[in-house]
Amino acid sequence: MRSIIVLSFVLCAISVSAQKENIPTTEKFTIEGKVKKAMTVSLADLSSYKSYTIDSIVIKNHLGERKSTLKKVTAVLLKDILDKIEIDTETPKVLSEYYFVCIASDNYKVVFSWNEIFNNAGDQSIYIITEQDGKPSSILDNRIALVSPQDQMTGRRYVKGLQKIVVERVK
Repeated sequence: MRSIIVLSFVLCAISVSAQKENIPTTEKFTIEGKVKKAMTVSLADLSSYKSYTIDSIVIKNHLGERKSTLKKVTAVLLKDILDKIEIDTETPKVLSEYYFVCIASDNYKVVFSWNEIFNNAGDQSIYIITEQDGKPSSILDNRIALVSPQDQMTGRRYVKGLQKIVVERVK
């Protein structure tokens, strides 16, 4: 229970403001922290993962107001990428104590718990965008972008310019 309270506080504290405009683009991101071996994922690496097509994703701000729509999105599951890392833990029983801090190139931060990513219904997914409107992410201004389409206020966890994912454990 304490872990949930701490994680909720972290989520609220980090989510106070949405990401700004003119975010420096990224060509790769690293996964580090409480992992046995850090991993770097480039735009080219993303093509090796199974891709999914999403007709459109409406981006809403913290008030639920429509800000934009991502159309004809092709993406890979964040879960599929994170499956490749080995979390540095003594037993799988404590995986529910882990969370992932996704950090953009402008230092915008978003948090996902281990359970949100690995222990949810199939349609509650988090994606890394690989193509939008028929354009590969390598030419998009918001590369590398991460989005959680099932969120009600999608803009809060729409990370543009993903630079790093830090794996942490609730203390």
